[in-house]
Amino acid sequence: MFGGGGMNPRKMKQMMKQMGIDVTEIDANEVVVKTDDEDLVFDAPQVTRMDAQGEMTYQIVGEPESVEPSAGGAAGAVEGAEGGEEAEAEAGIPEDDVEIVAQRAGVPGSDAREALEAEDGDLAAAIARLE
Repeated sequence: MFGGGGMNPRKMKQMMKQMGIDVTEIDANEVVVKTDDEDLVFDAPQVTRMDAQGEMTYQIVGEPESVEPSAGGAAGAVEGAEGGEEAEAEAGIPEDDVEIVAQRAGVPGSDAREALEAEDGDLAAAIARLE
């Protein structure tokens, strides 16, 4: 990850902890990266989340398959959704945005969604509204 060369992994973890960096492995089945030109689908990727001073960084390791972009952007998320979640996804506020605002502001998802709707989807404004 950091190109530690021959550094002892235990010592690397200790140094990262001292710098306030927390690394977590995520057991992901699939990751989809959506772009205007294509969707990159990673099946069975190795995903690592790094939390450094409140900023979350995700690292995806694997070989992606390039597919045509899905219509509507969040079609995959809506397919398996139940009634309430489907209506929320159609409202234009991505569930990922709701999760980010809820986590950052320390509030339930319903409050985060309301703040995002009130701020027309602006994450920073929604977080500021809740803090």
